[in-house]
Amino acid sequence: MGGADAAASFDPLRGKLVRTAYRMLGSMADAEDVVQEAFIRWMGADRASVDLPEAWLRRTVMRLSLDVLKSAQRRRETYIGPWLPEPVVEAEAEADDDVTLPLLLALERLSPLERAAFLLHDVFGVGFEEVAQTLGRDEAAVRQLASRARSHVRASRPRFEVPREQGMRIAEAFYAASRSGDMAGLQAILAGDVTLHADGGGKRPAAHRALEGLHDVLGALAAVARRLRDYPWTLVRYATINGLPGFVTREADGLLQTTALQIEDGRITAVYIVRNPDKLARLELSASGQGHDTDPHESATTH
Repeated sequence: MGGADAAASFDPLRGKLVRTAYRMLGSMADAEDVVQEAFIRWMGADRASVDLPEAWLRRTVMRLSLDVLKSAQRRRETYIGPWLPEPVVEAEAEADDDVTLPLLLALERLSPLERAAFLLHDVFGVGFEEVAQTLGRDEAAVRQLASRARSHVRASRPRFEVPREQGMRIAEAFYAASRSGDMAGLQAILAGDVTLHADGGGKRPAAHRALEGLHDVLGALAAVARRLRDYPWTLVRYATINGLPGFVTREADGLLQTTALQIEDGRITAVYIVRNPDKLARLELSASGQGHDTDPHESATTH
């Protein structure tokens, strides 16, 4: 009965807690492990003395995430090439989720405590008193942490939200042009200062640094198009990936890849590609459950 009682109060909050941990860690596997540990602690807690279970669990998840983040940051110091968060596609995220991929990357540049203070207060709307209790700091200190974080991530928030339909049209145009090698078509939708980030994790071919500028990005995309003539990929579907329009493809070797596009003023300002198979395992399970891969033209009409 104790376990059932604990689960009854915990299960409705599980999704929110996983999203909290994911935003701290950038890994769904780590986030789910943290939330499971929080549940174990919840089962062993004196729940009758807890006035607000959600606040208690949020504090527990955040503290566990801080512990995991310290070791994760050490691992990332030796990571091969650009690091990107594990891609979360629309079906796994809330429709009103405003924590986009650029913001997740901006959070990576913060200290763990700055990240926690910003997420708790600015994203989840938690009062500074509870943030202070969660982080074990006084209220003035956490206000300063959140303020510093806010100044660092301000530029990563989109100035204008891209309507979903427009974002998907641009994603479709980018897919078609990059697959066919239409460099003129690509140049028409890429910003002059576009960047390309490809995360292969040392396990799949990918640039070991971010590419910057239209010339370098077009050169990389031209090389991809040449390779596709002999080793074509298949479009699985268009999707919103970490809040950005993009698509999921299955390459000639059978492995998945995600491509997410940051768009400003109708132009693509950044391309984020995840190729590391470790980060695509969850997506593979989801994709295999959909049955056969789809034709690009069919996918374009079923967002």
